[in-house]
Amino acid sequence: MNFVGIDLGTSSVKLVIMNDEGKVVEALSKDYDVSYPKPGFAEQNPEDWWEAVRDGLKELLAKSKLSSEAVKGIGFSGQMHGLVMLDEHYSVLRPAILWCDQRTEEECVYLNEVIGQDKLSKYTGNKALTGFTAPKILWVKKHEPEIFAKAKYIMLPKDYIRLKLTGEFATDVSDASGMLLLDVEGRKWSKEMLEITGITEAMLPRVVESWEPTGTLTEEVAEYTGLATATIVVGGAGDQAAGAVGTGTVSEGILSAALGTSGVIFASSEKYEVDDDNRLHSFCHANGKYHQMGVMLSAASCLKWWVEQINKGLCGEDSAKTFDFLLEEAAKSKVGANGVVYLPYLMGERTPHSDPHAKGTFVGMTMTTERGDMTRAILEGVCFGLRDSLEILRSLKVPIEEVRVSGGGSKSVLWRQILADVLNTKVALINSKEGPAYGAAILAAVGCGLFKTVDEACEKLIKVTNEVSPIPENVEKYNKVYEVFTKLYPSLKDSFKLLSF
Repeated sequence: MNFVGIDLGTSSVKLVIMNDEGKVVEALSKDYDVSYPKPGFAEQNPEDWWEAVRDGLKELLAKSKLSSEAVKGIGFSGQMHGLVMLDEHYSVLRPAILWCDQRTEEECVYLNEVIGQDKLSKYTGNKALTGFTAPKILWVKKHEPEIFAKAKYIMLPKDYIRLKLTGEFATDVSDASGMLLLDVEGRKWSKEMLEITGITEAMLPRVVESWEPTGTLTEEVAEYTGLATATIVVGGAGDQAAGAVGTGTVSEGILSAALGTSGVIFASSEKYEVDDDNRLHSFCHANGKYHQMGVMLSAASCLKWWVEQINKGLCGEDSAKTFDFLLEEAAKSKVGANGVVYLPYLMGERTPHSDPHAKGTFVGMTMTTERGDMTRAILEGVCFGLRDSLEILRSLKVPIEEVRVSGGGSKSVLWRQILADVLNTKVALINSKEGPAYGAAILAAVGCGLFKTVDEACEKLIKVTNEVSPIPENVEKYNKVYEVFTKLYPSLKDSFKLLSF
C-alpha cells in the first residue's frame, strides 16, 4: 500500500508518496503566487491551488510508476486560517484571504474588547488574532457586503482541495481550531461564535478527526490524475499539526520547532488546557488529543528577505549561493552577533505580542558592524522569537525534554546550534525531511487501516537521526542577549504604530 500526502503551503504545494514501511518513494512541488494588493493584505486564487494539486497528483503518480490501485489513500496538510468563500454553485466569490493577512485589526478589537476576550476564550479557547478566520468573515461582511450575501459555503484552503477531489464538504478538528469558530474542547462548531459572525452551521463543513475518511475521488479527478476512484481521502490537518505528526510530536515532553516561512513552537497535550492570557493557541491535535502552540509570523522568511531582497545579486542570480555565502559569514560572527539584535517582525507578530504593526528591526549597529553580524543577528532573532513561546510553556510547567526541528531553516547546522543554545535544550532532526506532507501521508495510512492510531504510526515510522546539545557558555551569553531582546518590543511598540502609514 502507498499513501499520498499533500501539503498546501503558502508559496507552493508539496506532494509525497509514502509506502507502507514509511519510506518516501516520490516527491514533488508546484509553485503558485501570493498577491499583496495593499500593505498588510495577502491573498491567493484558490483555483491556482487546485491546478497545482491536480497536475501535481498526475505527475507524482507518473514519476512513481505505481499503478492506480497501489495508492490507497490521500491525506492533507494545509496553510491554516485562510478564508475561502463559495456561492451556491461552488464558485469562488473572491480571492482567499490568507493566514498572514493583517487587515482585520478593527474586527479583532471588536471581538476582544466589545464581545470580550474572556467570552472568546470560553467559546473557543483562544482570543481573536488578525490571522484567524472569524475576523476575516466580519471584514468581508463590513467591507464587501455583496460578497457576504452571496456566500453559501465557507471553508479553509485545504478543504477547498478536498471539495474538488471528492465533492465532499468537510474539515478536520485541528485546522478548524484556527478559525475562531470551533468549540475546541468539545471538537464541534461554537453556536455562540456563529451568532457573533452572522453565519450558519450549514455554511461550514462537517467536522471530523484528522485520520477519518471523508470521501473518495470523483471519476473526473481519477481519470485526469490516473488514481483510482476508490482512493480514500482523510480529514488531514492544519500544517502545524500535520508537521507535528511528521516529526512524531504526539506525546508530552517532545516539542517541535518549525523554522519555515513562519516559526512555531508546538507541544502536544493529553488534555485541553488554556493559558489564562491566551498567549498561546489551544487547538485540537491531529492524533485525537490537544496541543498548545506559539506562532511567530516571520521565521525563515526573514532570512529569505535578507537573501533575496537586501542582498540580491550578491552571488549573481543564484540565491542558493548567496544563502550559503551569507551563512558562512554569519558563522564567523561571535555569539550575540557582536552586539546586534534583530526583531523578526516583518509581517507583524502573533505570539506573544499579537501586533500587526510590529516591524522588523536591527538594534545595536556601529561603524564596526559587518554583514555577517547582521546575518547572524537574524538567525538569533528568530530563535529568540521562538524562545518567547517556549518560556510561556515553561511557565505553564509543560515538560520539555527534546525539541524536534523541521522546515527549511533546519537544514542549517549553524541555525540548529543557535536554536539549541538559545532554547537551552537538545534539538533533534528526524529521519523524514518532508515535514507536514509526510504527516499528511501518515494520517492517510491510519485512515486506511495500516495503523490503529496516529501515535502508533509515529512510534513505528519516526526516528531521531541527529541531535545538537546546547553549549553551556553560549547559553549563558544568549540568556543575557535575550534579556535585551525582550525589552526592545515594549520600548518600540508605540513607534511601530506611528510608522504604519
